Amino acid sequence: MLISWRSALSLLLASSLFFFDEWISTPSCRFVPRADHDPRDAAADDRDGLKVMIASDLLLMGSDAGFVDTYFGDYYLSKFFKKSFQTLKPDMLVVLGDFSARGSELTRRKWVPVLRQFHRLIGSLITLPFHVILGDRDIGDCSELDSQLVDWISSHLPGLDSAGCGAFEMENITFLSLNSVALLCGNNALRFGVEEVIERESLDFQTEIEGARTEMTNDFSLGKEMSPNFAWRENSMESGSGPVLLLHFPLHPTGRSRNDGQHCHEKAYSNSLVDVNELWQRLAGSGPYESSHNIPPNATEYIFQALRPRIVFSGHSLDFCDYRHQDGTREVTVPAMSWHARDDPGFVIATFRPGKSVGISHCSLGRQSYAIIYIFMLVLLMLMILLVKFLTTFRTIMMAVALL
Repeated sequence: MLISWRSALSLLLASSLFFFDEWISTPSCRFVPRADHDPRDAAADDRDGLKVMIASDLLLMGSDAGFVDTYFGDYYLSKFFKKSFQTLKPDMLVVLGDFSARGSELTRRKWVPVLRQFHRLIGSLITLPFHVILGDRDIGDCSELDSQLVDWISSHLPGLDSAGCGAFEMENITFLSLNSVALLCGNNALRFGVEEVIERESLDFQTEIEGARTEMTNDFSLGKEMSPNFAWRENSMESGSGPVLLLHFPLHPTGRSRNDGQHCHEKAYSNSLVDVNELWQRLAGSGPYESSHNIPPNATEYIFQALRPRIVFSGHSLDFCDYRHQDGTREVTVPAMSWHARDDPGFVIATFRPGKSVGISHCSLGRQSYAIIYIFMLVLLMLMILLVKFLTTFRTIMMAVALL
């Protein structure tokens, strides 16, 4: 009877471990409508379109990873990516900065394990297009910015130039990523490089739009040259006609309203069963900037006027939130996808359709507190099995001694 109970208990242990592992790593997604409840967005979420998985703040430790990170955190982060790609089938992956926990403190030699860790985490998924931008934890604050290090890191990530910016197109949708850390700083080479990218992309978009208008209306001469005194204030683009903008820091919140206030978390750790914030601050350290930090007002206005972004995705704040700026531009802040940053990690799925319609889904992953409780119960159950086995063996020995 004891043998059958031990077998049943072992089977229960193995099956519960399997089902928990699958449950905690499978994302749960909900569609987030716009404030105006445009039905086109809901339709975009249901139909085929360019589906992009957007994550932020992975906070990889590289060679500084301890036992917990290596055999617990990394395992589940890899499972998060694997299950998310299997169930949601995105066409592309975007990471909005801070993919390293202490990158700004690392030498190039120390950076290599971080890059290897990132490639190892996403495994076979690396065959899909992916784009990673730089955050303050990756390259530091204004006093620590090293243009040579930024250039070196950018050269090991697809699509980034020497200033840490990138522009690419998928299915006729243009994406533009900016080194938003440099935009916080004064006059430096990196900031000038970012401004050059903004001006170039603005000019390209205006040229494309004006070219289309010329073909349709024939209002302009084919030989007309654009004014050499082009400036962003002269931008004739309509709001929302520009690229999909990818940033690490959110834009300045002046004139910004929450999407009816119902799609924003109040606090990253509000439902946490453990003080994860304090725990992981000891492990990963604090970043150069607070999570409430954002791009300055003048740089924000400059971006809006020059680019007229279709939609903005930003990270750093650790929380999911859906905002609408004064000019109607939608900004989505992407939650951290790491237990280093919050108890309930997550990411965003953006589905892009023609006609500027974008469907947004907020996806949540298993809580770290649930994993800790489960592991505690698992260890307790294993100890009970060992105790039963020990008592059975002890009883057998005592019976044998009694027979002697």
